[in-house]
Amino acid sequence: MPKQQVPLQTLENFLPPGCTEEVLHFLNQYGVQLTISRKRASILGDYRFAGNGIPHRISVNGNLNPYGFLVTLLHELAHLLAFENSGRSIQPHGKEWKQHFGKLLAWFIQKKIFPSDIESALEKSIHNPAASTCGDLNLLRVLSKYDKKPEGVGMIEDLPENSLFSIGNGRIFRKGEKMRTRFKCQEIATGKWYLFSAVYEIMTLSDKPVDSATNPLFLSSQTK
Repeated sequence: MPKQQVPLQTLENFLPPGCTEEVLHFLNQYGVQLTISRKRASILGDYRFAGNGIPHRISVNGNLNPYGFLVTLLHELAHLLAFENSGRSIQPHGKEWKQHFGKLLAWFIQKKIFPSDIESALEKSIHNPAASTCGDLNLLRVLSKYDKKPEGVGMIEDLPENSLFSIGNGRIFRKGEKMRTRFKCQEIATGKWYLFSAVYEIMTLSDKPVDSATNPLFLSSQTK
């Protein structure tokens, strides 16, 4: 199954030390059904409001490190608080959500739950948080430092230009020039160009620049 409801007493396995009691307070107060999801490419968590006898439901990706898990959970709790206090006609990531998310972050920052670098990144966005953690590149960059990554996994921005890398489905690309906040990358098999976020996680195939005129991967794609 893609999601698994989490017994609240085991929630501490997913959270940083020292915050489980505060998190449980919110979940119990609003009768939240919390589920842990497998890794999802497009979202880190989601919230569904209560209705027709169904409780508030929040899901968070279980592959996140404890700090990323907590930030995502607070993001979704802020949706609950915004809807509870202002109704369902508000914008999902409007001023009401930003106010509640900012207050939740400030509370947990005050509790000294986060390392100093994550704390600093959160403080920079606390008054105007991004609609998605993935949209706050600085925060995502800092949070990723606490991930347990397999050898060879990193971010596109850390590769030299013209380096080769692969993504989750095995497709191979060559890193090109930076276009504002994204990198233009060429798929080897098709020759097509795609834009990747600077903090997109990839598997390094070569951290040395390659020559498209002599590299066999490029030559094989050109002769198809």
